[in-house]
Amino acid sequence: MRRLALTLALLAFAAAASAQLYRWTDEQGKVHFGDTPPPPGARNVQKKSGAPGVTGTEENVPFALRQPLKEFPVTLYSAPSCNGCAPARALLNARGIPFKEISVRTDEQIAELNKAAGENVVPALLVGPTAIRGFDEDSYHRVLDVAGYPKMGALPTRHQAEPKAAEDKSADKPAAEPPAKKGRYYSGG
Repeated sequence: MRRLALTLALLAFAAAASAQLYRWTDEQGKVHFGDTPPPPGARNVQKKSGAPGVTGTEENVPFALRQPLKEFPVTLYSAPSCNGCAPARALLNARGIPFKEISVRTDEQIAELNKAAGENVVPALLVGPTAIRGFDEDSYHRVLDVAGYPKMGALPTRHQAEPKAAEDKSADKPAAEPPAKKGRYYSGG
């Protein structure tokens, strides 16, 4: 009887280890993982073999992060000239918490920040529905603790950098005519 139970357990493990896993992005930009094939409109589809936790890829989130990431995703709104943004990013990285960072540069991103955080202030940290405007180390730790994220030192440090600026499309445009010389204090060449 024990041999039969052991054989069945090994067969079940082998079947799970050989399962096809998928990673894909939907129309709203949300990343999905699972063992069912993605819908026809999915983007960035990746196929992986093996059970979750076996491949060692970044998709394999530590158990301590699974529930908080699902219920309280972390988003950091920043800007290139923001004084508190680098320390906010450093705190999240030091604590080992995966986060999405949006560098606010366009009118659409400013409107998104206003809707998410209630006003146009960076840095703004969103942990699920909770928004913290500005950078206050104690407040950041408190909201992450309440959401169930592991304490400082429990996870390996991350190295997520500031988002790069989108390429400037003006390089494709023809150069503008130099301004006409005006007045005796004109400093153009």
